[in-house]
Amino acid sequence: MTAGVLVGVDGCKAGWIAVRHDPGFAPSVSVFPGFAALLATLPASATIAVDMPIGLPDFSQRGGRGPEALVRPLLGERQSSVFSIPSRAALYADASDFTTVEAWYAAHRRASEVAKATSDPPRGVSIQAFGIFAKIREIDALLITHPELRGRVFESHPEVAFCRLNGGKAMALPKKIKGAINPAGMEERKALLCRHGYDKSFLDHPAPKGAAADDFLDAAAMMLVAGRIANGEARPHPDPPLTDRYGIPVAIWA
Repeated sequence: MTAGVLVGVDGCKAGWIAVRHDPGFAPSVSVFPGFAALLATLPASATIAVDMPIGLPDFSQRGGRGPEALVRPLLGERQSSVFSIPSRAALYADASDFTTVEAWYAAHRRASEVAKATSDPPRGVSIQAFGIFAKIREIDALLITHPELRGRVFESHPEVAFCRLNGGKAMALPKKIKGAINPAGMEERKALLCRHGYDKSFLDHPAPKGAAADDFLDAAAMMLVAGRIANGEARPHPDPPLTDRYGIPVAIWA
């Protein structure tokens, strides 16, 4: 692997799960309550790849932002794992901390109304996409206030990463079936990660408290993307990346 600290990150129930590789050491895995808390543990030279949309459009076209539409055809049956991300206004339509399920669904409806008004063709927000809005806003706020992070924190996507690591061929099996972990799909991905340098015993270790087994594998894949970015091997989709109104790059790297 390349010199320099490499970090792969995925959102999880407890916050963020990060797989970190320091030169000369075995990878490690940790969970952090916030993205800023994760960044505070890293040197300024670290390269970070995260499974979370970065850069938000003012207006959403068919298929979401440009990156989603570009990577879906690469993934075959796995393309449903790429959510369409609506406009910045929809992401910020309701940034409350929800104390009841009713309030959460009401906020989802408000976000969908704004999303429909800022997209062509009009499109609401899926429940799955709405579920990660708070984490998208968390990274967005950091990249707005700390522009220097834009050259260190890169968006990726696990299934795009697995496809790239597999020579351009999408994974044959899903990680989950009807919301439950699919052991065969997990083993397919573990075998691929091992071909790229991971030790099987590390990947077989239970995920840290507050993170799921698939979050752990996704973060592990993100760390390999961070290495590809640091080495100059990764490609952005689109190439060159788009930028949003704040100048934040908009691309999925793999």
